[in-house]
Amino acid sequence: MESATLTDRERTEPPRREPAVPNCVIGTILFVGTEIMLFAGLISAHVIFMSERIGELWPPPGQPRLPFEETAINTAALMASGIVLAFGRLAYNQQPRRALLPLGMALALGMFFVGFQGVEWVGLIGEGLTLQSSTYGAFFYTIVGAHALHAVAALICLAWAWSRLWRGTLGKAHFDSVQIFWYFVVLVWPVIFFQVYQ
Repeated sequence: MESATLTDRERTEPPRREPAVPNCVIGTILFVGTEIMLFAGLISAHVIFMSERIGELWPPPGQPRLPFEETAINTAALMASGIVLAFGRLAYNQQPRRALLPLGMALALGMFFVGFQGVEWVGLIGEGLTLQSSTYGAFFYTIVGAHALHAVAALICLAWAWSRLWRGTLGKAHFDSVQIFWYFVVLVWPVIFFQVYQ
């Protein structure tokens, strides 16, 4: 009698529908939204500080200039990784395993970007630019360092996605979530680059 009642109840319940936007994608969008506010605050503080220094020698005496040209090349590598990832998503739509190469290339370009940033930091520290050397150094390492942390986290996500794709277990929603996070890392960088490296 009880099992028959449960069956009747199950028949009257509407079929469960898939959400229009998967939960992991919504979560990633909310996370990225909060991180945009973080970077907006950091960059706004830098803009205000710089506006109060108009007419002053910049960078301060004894502090090295930031390597604009070299970092422009590194920026191009990061932008290319975002473009390659977009092609990876198109390939995934046709046949998931076809996205392995573009996803791997996006990961490699991202690793190049982070590695190059590390080399840049070692050089700048050697020239005397540190967090304690000046407000110039403090802003540089805080803003660019925050981006570097996000880039490393996003690279871990890309590596996880590549591994899941290799095993054939990467779902569309998870690919979308990783892609959103990486696009955030890619797209916030030009704003930082042109603001901090000027």
